[in-house]
Amino acid sequence: MYETLDRTSFNEGQEACQTLRPEALATARLALVGGFLPRRCGIATFTADIRSSLGEAAPDLAVDVYAMAPAAVPTIFDRVVRGVITEGDAASFVEAARQIEASRADIVWLQHEFGLFGGLAGDMILELVDRVSAPLIITLHTVLAEPDADQRRVMDRLIARATKLVVMSERSRDLLRTIYRADEEQIALIAHGVPDRPFGRASQFKPRFGFEGKGVALTFGLLSPGKGIEAVIEALPAIVEDHPDFLYCIAGATHPNLLAHEGEAYRERLQALAVSLGVEVHVRWIDAFMETGELLDLIEAADIYVTPYIGAQQSTSGTLSYAMALGKAVISTPYVHAVELLADDHGVLVPFNDSGAIANEIKYLLGDPERLLTLQKRAYARSRDMIWPVFAARTHALIEENRVVPKATPIPDRIGVEGLLRICDDTGILQHSIHMIPDRAHGYCVDDNARALMLMHRLDDDALRQCGQLTSVFASFVQHAWNTDRGEFRNFMGFGRNWLEDVGSEDSCGRTLWALGATAREARDPGLRQWARELFERTAPSALEYNSPRAIAFAMLGADYMLSGDPRHGPANRILQRGADRLLALYNAAARPDWHWFEPVLAYDNCRLSEAMLRAGVRLERADVIACGVETLRWINDVQISPRGHYRPVGSDSFGRAYELPQPFDQQPLEIWAAIDAASAAYDVTGDDIWLAHARRAYEWFGGCNDRGMIVGDALTGTSKDGINPRGLNLNEGAESVLAYQHATYAIRDFVRQVG
Repeated sequence: MYETLDRTSFNEGQEACQTLRPEALATARLALVGGFLPRRCGIATFTADIRSSLGEAAPDLAVDVYAMAPAAVPTIFDRVVRGVITEGDAASFVEAARQIEASRADIVWLQHEFGLFGGLAGDMILELVDRVSAPLIITLHTVLAEPDADQRRVMDRLIARATKLVVMSERSRDLLRTIYRADEEQIALIAHGVPDRPFGRASQFKPRFGFEGKGVALTFGLLSPGKGIEAVIEALPAIVEDHPDFLYCIAGATHPNLLAHEGEAYRERLQALAVSLGVEVHVRWIDAFMETGELLDLIEAADIYVTPYIGAQQSTSGTLSYAMALGKAVISTPYVHAVELLADDHGVLVPFNDSGAIANEIKYLLGDPERLLTLQKRAYARSRDMIWPVFAARTHALIEENRVVPKATPIPDRIGVEGLLRICDDTGILQHSIHMIPDRAHGYCVDDNARALMLMHRLDDDALRQCGQLTSVFASFVQHAWNTDRGEFRNFMGFGRNWLEDVGSEDSCGRTLWALGATAREARDPGLRQWARELFERTAPSALEYNSPRAIAFAMLGADYMLSGDPRHGPANRILQRGADRLLALYNAAARPDWHWFEPVLAYDNCRLSEAMLRAGVRLERADVIACGVETLRWINDVQISPRGHYRPVGSDSFGRAYELPQPFDQQPLEIWAAIDAASAAYDVTGDDIWLAHARRAYEWFGGCNDRGMIVGDALTGTSKDGINPRGLNLNEGAESVLAYQHATYAIRDFVRQVG
């Protein structure tokens, strides 16, 4: 026996899904990603308010803040911030993803704005979202009707990754559906949260700011040219002619990005404009980033709130929401959010850049106190379903609705074949399905027909009675795939039985040799065994030229089958010897202290490489090959166990990324079958029951013990979905997935019986 295992990583999370009791999962953990105080921006304030409101609404909810920090300005966050992400620094995004994974977060909630993260259109955030496995909720603070190419690329990726997209306006929801093709059920409309204060206290707060006896209009927020403040200043001469005590208060520090670019030049231009119009005494400047309490007091002291923004597409305005919540009459340009909130006489809309219209509406309200009071009351009433407790209740419900509780189902006593029969005809097994409907457009491949041929030898008696006649169909496909002229197997065939290539990939050829070896050893019919042996011997020389590690491994597995029946089989022995040497050389060239693998990258069917080494090491009586098989299998198993203890197969997004640990999606059934077979091979070598525990954990992925808590395989029909993506199940039921589920079920059942 060979025993080189460190048992710790396997014991942790063993029988993982059985230990995930409801009481242990009662407290959810939220990873909240966005700006955060003391950073001076609206999203920082919004994120802080989210955390505060959720803390009151759901005190059992653990909220970990991951705060975005500007690269050029050192920011010191308080201790509620668990991680800091630096704008434009890819490594800090990757590290934050690692922290989130290690924390076992149930939900990741991202506050998205293109300018917050760095990279082209903020694409640096993809370094984080592609690496987290928990359901992802994204609040989209901006949804553009006409995105540029980079903005569209980022949005498409975020939509593909997100479980839920939260927007704050109907217009944003419509854009997501019509422009970005997001699914309706993916979108949640939750209005911007707002404070809850009593109505009508302006007279109480005016003295604090020196507003006694004055009609006051207010604009607040970080100062930048897009706010359209020029139009209000230009309206002041007409207003003060009728209302000489009128005051326009402009509150807020200059936007940090603008400040870095041109200092206070923009503010100075506005001040010069006021002087040139002779209204500088009617403008009050508050050049500061005000704390929330002080800002709310200032809003209460005003009578009218003005948002003269010049951009029609602004889909969210927190300042507008706050002003309405505190009962201010609103005059606004018709940008998207304002049009929605102020509809049905909840405020006044004026054209863009129209100082005359602004002057007329302010004069009208100041001259008609009853109308002013009516608009204030209507604004206040409109915002009652936006207050932070309501916002928190809705968002907490969204968190709970999308939280995943991994669960497991028992290994089935039997598995049906309806799903298998559905995708087979008298040519072979079709590659793909659209949902459960076979897709003839993509025809057949030798890959799947070789797997299907192997399955025929494992079927129990009941299943064999239903589909045993397909054995000759699959064998015939494999026979026809051999291209005598080229000395290789073809792979892809159209639905009209026309070959689409002369030579298939090395992997497809290696997999076919594997199936021939298995058939030569395991087929029930002696004639079929003889056919497989002869075709194996005819085609085996091609395997000695393979360069693909997986093709080498597949051929080795076929050769091991041949040698189990005939220990002196020359071609099989040469394949096994050469393959073991090649994989060992690859391992020695690629391995690092933290990377125990045959290649610098991960791909599909990874465990097959370790399994091939284990089988070859035993057959060839080579301790070095066995040790390599055990070591690599232990490593690949470790990186496929989630922090919560359930199985997480290497995601296809990981493929081709040199020396990077796996990304979580998309997850495919093929990896489960490979993991079980490899664990069985390791048990044969070590006799350690821990390998059965790992095989069980892998198989439980089909039954719902996975990153989305969803059942992938259906034992009644014997079909399987095509895997798990960030949003849940891939609902198609292609041949590779159905066959992997069938094989995995028989493999785990045999393994359990073997161990007893």
